[in-house]
Amino acid sequence: MALSRALDLAQEHDLDLVEIAPTANPPVCRIMDYSKFKYDQEKKERRIKKNQHVTHLKQIRLKPHIGDADYEMKMRQAAGFLKKKDKVKANMFFRGREMMHRELGREILDRLIVDLAEFGTPERAPSMEGRVMSVLFNPISDKK
Repeated sequence: MALSRALDLAQEHDLDLVEIAPTANPPVCRIMDYSKFKYDQEKKERRIKKNQHVTHLKQIRLKPHIGDADYEMKMRQAAGFLKKKDKVKANMFFRGREMMHRELGREILDRLIVDLAEFGTPERAPSMEGRVMSVLFNPISDKK
């Protein structure tokens, strides 16, 4: 009886009768413009999605005998990635006899850690993986 009255009321006002809680006893229904409701839901989801940031992993490649200008350019590039809230992995590649002087690569990565301190923090100390020494930087969060 009540359901038919609600349906008549919805049709009278050119609205929809939407079942909200079908398992309740009696079932709960709402009279609304369903297409407007769906539009508002999608708009809300788009607004939330627009404000989200997906963190990407960016990589920069370095070599032990890098020049100062090239180092500065790589450092600025990494700082830009960290400002955009992306993670940065700095890879130091060793070739041939460079493997005998890993301390040169380690010094450059330590210098990079100091230079990028205001933009990001290293996840852990630089580590060797085969012929590559790498360090991963996390961006500094704005949350306090």
